[in-house]
Amino acid sequence: MMRRRAALATLIAPLAAPLALPALAQGPQRSLRIIVPFAPSGSGDITARLIAQYIEGTTGQPVVVDNRPGANGVIGTMAVKQAAPDGLTLLLATTSTHSANPSTMRDLPYDPVKDFRTIGFFGSNGSYLMVRPEAPWRDVAELVAAAKARPGTLNFGHFNASSRVPGELLGVMSGASFQGVPYRAIGTAFADLLAGRLHFIFVDTTAGDSYLRNGQTRAIAITRQGRWDRWPELPALSETWPDFVLTGFLGVALPAATPLAVAQRLNDLVNAAILAEPARSRLTEFGFLPAAYSLDQIAALVLNEQQKWSRFVKMAGIEPE
Repeated sequence: MMRRRAALATLIAPLAAPLALPALAQGPQRSLRIIVPFAPSGSGDITARLIAQYIEGTTGQPVVVDNRPGANGVIGTMAVKQAAPDGLTLLLATTSTHSANPSTMRDLPYDPVKDFRTIGFFGSNGSYLMVRPEAPWRDVAELVAAAKARPGTLNFGHFNASSRVPGELLGVMSGASFQGVPYRAIGTAFADLLAGRLHFIFVDTTAGDSYLRNGQTRAIAITRQGRWDRWPELPALSETWPDFVLTGFLGVALPAATPLAVAQRLNDLVNAAILAEPARSRLTEFGFLPAAYSLDQIAALVLNEQQKWSRFVKMAGIEPE
């Protein structure tokens, strides 16, 4: 145990003052902000608070998680794009902001690759297809059959691009007709699902975890590649439709003009946070595979995610709006 603590101290020591760089010399009393471009209770919010807890605890730097929902993540993302590139304002980057929005929004006011440098990558996870516990459908086949028997009467809620695309894709793949209902916040969509005003929603495994464990909802499928050992009885949609594998990512980004030295130091810090407890266990529990990535590796991963989701959007027949 003593050796482990010593090793951890060695890892943290170079990171203990990540903001003590010339570009940030206005003082350690200034708060670091992590802007989450969606409402509280979503996967980005949950993950941002895990990272904030680690940074504040190991560096003493005050960290504020700032939720800026709206316009499918655009409002919060633009706040970071327009922030001073001093390393004090971070973006909780998501599948919606960095992968799907470029394909679903016609006049997106930012470029995820040119306007940002992503300095943390938590890995990829899938989404649950969730219904109410008392819903009559035990599996996706029954849900699809009900939709085909009553075309246009079954609906699903979506609150970002990564919850909309799988819903639309399910209709395309199955030949059923589902009506998408847009929401501004995940909590409102969940409330309407539980009240019976929605028939199903796709929710990533991070945000949906507590609802599933508490029995508030029931999952009938998952969008991962193959089944998940945590819920081995839960079928993967790829078992019915081999191309139906939608996984998304979460990460941390900075304005592109942030000095490389600052970006590198924050990359080290976020990597350490991802691999430390409780973040590591929680991320693993949510279906991620926490690992440390270099800036170059992260840039390649983000570009790959964008290309992947561009293909998904086309498969779902979604036209940019």
